[in-house]
Amino acid sequence: MTTPEFADNRDNFCYRHPDRQSFVLCQRCLRTICGECQTPAAVGVICPECMKEERKNRTPAQKRAERRWGGRSSTMAAVRSGNPVVTYALMLITTIIGLLQLAPGIGEVLTDALRFNAFFLYPQFSIFPFEPWRLLTAVFAHGGFIHLALNMLALWMLGQSLEPMLGRVRFLALYLISGLGGSVAVALLAPGVFTVGASGAVFGLMAALLIVGRHIGANVTGILVILGINFVVGFFIGGIAWQAHLGGALVGALVAFILTRTRRRDQRVWQIVLIAAVAVALLVIVAFIPPLLITSIYS
Repeated sequence: MTTPEFADNRDNFCYRHPDRQSFVLCQRCLRTICGECQTPAAVGVICPECMKEERKNRTPAQKRAERRWGGRSSTMAAVRSGNPVVTYALMLITTIIGLLQLAPGIGEVLTDALRFNAFFLYPQFSIFPFEPWRLLTAVFAHGGFIHLALNMLALWMLGQSLEPMLGRVRFLALYLISGLGGSVAVALLAPGVFTVGASGAVFGLMAALLIVGRHIGANVTGILVILGINFVVGFFIGGIAWQAHLGGALVGALVAFILTRTRRRDQRVWQIVLIAAVAVALLVIVAFIPPLLITSIYS
């Protein structure tokens, strides 16, 4: 269900498919286009009409190159299909890792190699080696089949809506930076606790859907209720790192806010710079603040 403002604003829908909601603009004519109407360009995507105009203006050399390489590749065809391929890829990778974790013999070894603990970032305080990549590898590991299944179900449901609206690169950046935010929050609020799971990244997607929905005038009450319930549940069920949920949600909301405020083509550089700045800020925070907290606790 949407608000009247949402339904009345045609900029929130694909100009070729008025019933399809989208958040992506053609980088040439700046009209809103759905996943089916998107064609990758040097920067962003373009609509079918702009693509047709571009083909008319191709040089003879460009036409020969297209004939030589067989025209559009299967990859481009997949992109134009509107399928959330990044969502499916993340699900596939995470599921493979999750199933390997259940295998006797290698499962425990794999989990130990991927799980996150803040002390892997600060070897001066522990016996663990310095392994900063665990900030992200933990996002792809899980604590059991139910844990894996619930997170993958949430990723599939959220990705169906968000990836076509944001575009594939933005969606992937949102997912990974939200997962990073979840790990940073664990390092800040629960140093010494081992964590695994995509929950931080998933909460980032939920928060982003809330921000994007609010921006385009959709009714976000249901999303807000679901986000709140899932967050509160983390306080009452043991073994759930609510810190990762909090960090992922806050970072996901921040990244989504940046995306909603930098939609125009002339703002694209700022969009990249600001999102990169969020990731750098998280790394700076996790590099300096937790050691100060750990020192104050154990001094």
